[in-house]
Amino acid sequence: MKIAIAQLNPIIGDLTGNTQKILEVAQQAAANNVRLLLTPELSLCGYPPRDLLLNPSFVKSMDITLKKLAQDLPANLAVLVGTVVKNKDAHITGGKTLFNSIALLEAGKIKQYFYKRLLPTYDVFDENRYFEPGLQANYFALDDINIGVTICEDLWNDEEFWGKRHYAVNPIADLSILGVDLIVNLSASPYTVGKQKLREAMLKHSAANFQQSIIYTNQVGGNDDLIFDGRSFAVNNQGEIICRAKGFETDFLTIEFDEQMRDLQLDSISPVYESEDQEIWQALVLGVRDYVKKCRFSQIVLGLSGGIDSALVAAIATTALGKENVLGVLMPSPYSSEHSVSDALKLGENLGIKTQILPIGELMQSFDHTLADLFTGTEFGIAEENIQSRIRGTLLMGISNKFGHLLLSTGNKSEMAVGYCTLYGDMNGGLAVIADVPKTRVYSICNWLNTHHQKEIIPQHIITKAPSAELKPGQVDQDSLPAYDILDDILERLINKHQSAGEIVNAGHDQVIVNRVLKLVSIAEFKRRQAAPGLKITDRAFGTGWRMPIASKVIGDW
Repeated sequence: MKIAIAQLNPIIGDLTGNTQKILEVAQQAAANNVRLLLTPELSLCGYPPRDLLLNPSFVKSMDITLKKLAQDLPANLAVLVGTVVKNKDAHITGGKTLFNSIALLEAGKIKQYFYKRLLPTYDVFDENRYFEPGLQANYFALDDINIGVTICEDLWNDEEFWGKRHYAVNPIADLSILGVDLIVNLSASPYTVGKQKLREAMLKHSAANFQQSIIYTNQVGGNDDLIFDGRSFAVNNQGEIICRAKGFETDFLTIEFDEQMRDLQLDSISPVYESEDQEIWQALVLGVRDYVKKCRFSQIVLGLSGGIDSALVAAIATTALGKENVLGVLMPSPYSSEHSVSDALKLGENLGIKTQILPIGELMQSFDHTLADLFTGTEFGIAEENIQSRIRGTLLMGISNKFGHLLLSTGNKSEMAVGYCTLYGDMNGGLAVIADVPKTRVYSICNWLNTHHQKEIIPQHIITKAPSAELKPGQVDQDSLPAYDILDDILERLINKHQSAGEIVNAGHDQVIVNRVLKLVSIAEFKRRQAAPGLKITDRAFGTGWRMPIASKVIGDW
């Protein structure tokens, strides 16, 4: 039997467009004599649909669309499509009104529904808000082959692999007991750094442990803050990878299931990425491209300070949208160094993007004059520094409104963590491209970018000079913050590893610095709550999965 993986990039809520994508790959599958076509989790509506699922008319439209899709599919092709199904017993049991489901479509009809059994509620996931868990093992017979069906999280409860159980049941074990010939998994698994290695290790273990062939089909694309990396793959019943789809782009793979050997046969295996920096780069490019296009923009604008953060964001945007669709705006103040302007212009030249210089000195004088009486008797400080940032933010928003460009903000995760950013200033924007990228990783990606292209994309002086907001004479970031290698290690331990202040100090960090960083992270929560959506690349991002209070008092270790 020939089976195909359709690694699709749906638009959330676009039932017509997503259906067309499924029909197109179905025609391709039929032309390749495929018997079973796999599509990702909730492929009909896109993942995650969030509170669209609370709209009864949206759910009804999905049902109507699914029935029409079944009628339009090629003959002799069975297709698994991700959708939702109403829970008819919800009024009796008090359960949720929907099931996260897979529909088996064949011969013009919906033959069978399968329900997701394990519903994640951690990090960015909130599936218990909408769905009732399925209670039965899911499988069907196709041409005398028994095929077990799982949905995303259903794979993630192998007690032997994790050393503990996260849920009461293991759907893979249940299907193995039933003696299925093959297990398929339809997923919408968001990207984080290193996650593919974990997925492959987990499925290798489960396949070998239960002697089950497993095909994993993942969604690809950017949806708001989440990036889906694709990289669908399959393992045979010895736990060997026999195929892998491309990363960060749509793909179509065919796999042969040998009915005599009752196992999958070796096929095309896309290579892994050369480094984490390359992987993150591809993720951010996809995230920007899809956010811009799915939000119906075509061009972007960003401020170019001559610093490394805006340089990286400009490079990502240029790759994502093309140099003709990117405008970089330089806004020097009397405190800006000469090299800030020359470095930014050199970057624009390297990328081939349009640049515009808007000096803000006179605007600063106007603000100083207007505030002079009110500020009499006070010293120049953060308020005056932030006015510069807010002037720049206002100018960029004016350009965005005038020309319909999407404004990208350029702050990194280290700055967002400790509040080294200005509300209504450099935080202005519709998308925070590197808000989940620590400062040290920003440097690493820029160095990789130049090495990978074997030429200077990011001007070397931008990489080597001391980082500075240049809001007062001679200012550098380390006037206010620890060195970034120290800061990022503290933040990694605090945010990602949930270590206490004591544990961080025991790891070799200074007590005073640790306490100060913890305080800065806590009091900056109100800024993060008002920030633009930030593309998620780590397990702990300041986005959908970050649920910290604003009004709080943290006592002792955090």
